Amino acid sequence: MKIDSTIFRAYDIRGIVNKTLTPEVVEKIGQAIGTEARARGESTLLIARDGRISGPLLLAALSKGIIKSGCNAINLGAMPSPVLYFATHVLKTHSGVMVTGSHNPPEYNGIKVVLKGVTLVEDEIKALYDRIVNNELDIGVGEESHSEIIDQYIKNILNHIKLNKKLKIVIDCGNGIGGAVAPQLFKALGCDVTELFSEVDGHFPNHPADPSVEANMQDLINKVKKVGADVGLAFDGDVDRLGVVTNKGDIIWPDRYLILFAEDVLSRNPGATVVYDVKCTRHLREEILRHGGKPVMSRTGHSFIKAKMQETGALLGGEMSGHVFFKERWYGFDDGIYAGVRLLEILAKRTKTLAEIFDAIPTSINTPELKLPIDDDKKFAFMDRFMKDAKFSGGTLTTLDGLRVDYPDGWGLIRPSNTTPYLILRFEAKNKIELKRIQDLFRQELIKLDDGLELPF
Repeated sequence: MKIDSTIFRAYDIRGIVNKTLTPEVVEKIGQAIGTEARARGESTLLIARDGRISGPLLLAALSKGIIKSGCNAINLGAMPSPVLYFATHVLKTHSGVMVTGSHNPPEYNGIKVVLKGVTLVEDEIKALYDRIVNNELDIGVGEESHSEIIDQYIKNILNHIKLNKKLKIVIDCGNGIGGAVAPQLFKALGCDVTELFSEVDGHFPNHPADPSVEANMQDLINKVKKVGADVGLAFDGDVDRLGVVTNKGDIIWPDRYLILFAEDVLSRNPGATVVYDVKCTRHLREEILRHGGKPVMSRTGHSFIKAKMQETGALLGGEMSGHVFFKERWYGFDDGIYAGVRLLEILAKRTKTLAEIFDAIPTSINTPELKLPIDDDKKFAFMDRFMKDAKFSGGTLTTLDGLRVDYPDGWGLIRPSNTTPYLILRFEAKNKIELKRIQDLFRQELIKLDDGLELPF
């Protein structure tokens, strides 16, 4: 059986169902994960899936492979990724495997792996592929059992989060698996909840479950305005990311609401470390310092953020795509629902509206994440050439993840996506003139390499 090596990505496994990701492939991957777990001293793995159509079939294949390795599998069923992560902290095993395509189109699915509390990344994920290719796979007889965890997850949050006042909220689950948890939790918190697309439907009939794209937030914006809500919350397909809309219907991008979270955490933990990715606004670093914290920049990717947080002992982490990680009062994994709860907790303590709160937080003119289409098998080579050949005189270069160029009045970034066939760009500046200047510099250097590129700016 031939397995496409490209599905083994930087921080997860992801492919097209019945093409690069078949049940047979997933079974082999399950056997490889089970083998690796046994090598690390684990004998039991928690498994779960999101709401995609292919989920039940692939979860069954995963379980079959794990059992074949001699490991046991505890099947938790359909749930958000963060609920599986929660389970690895409160049940007897610290290892789990999530079948999820996250925010990708319906034809995709994938696998995220946590072993002994560590999310597998890069070489560790590639090692699973090598195990399969080299047939270095354990053979044994494990068992599958079933368990429930969602009620415990909800109860745990309710035990330590109380809202000072009743809030009117709109939640957009985007037909993802969040619909199985989020409405129940927010109602239990005492919120007046208006639901959008809470029905779990792996076809995603209303809009893609990706709150990082402005177009996907329009239904939420319109509903917040229509019902006069205090805040709108949106979740991606497996609910590890959060989108936010103010009472006025303005999108607050994650690097801005991270400023608010940092301020809140640092008020109780002076000197704490906050981790953020290369795509975030420079105001985040400035505000972390202003509130007495230690800012640490990381590569983009939920696994890299988690790893950097563990390395530095950070109490908060986040990235521009909407992954937020609370180690203070929580477990340190990315959880869109919990991040939404923490936002409501802050809002419920304030007399100002959410729009007024963010009006007081520094901002600049910036772009969302801009996507430049490029073939998966070409993007890293192109990025290497760009970093080697591009000239940005007068700028401060950061090569932590792609190339970020900072100037006194703004910055630009280009990096390869680890999950999709795109180069990702973002720009920020104090005014439109400076923003255009930085974009023109990037445009000039990109066209030098390939004048046929479809530039998104």
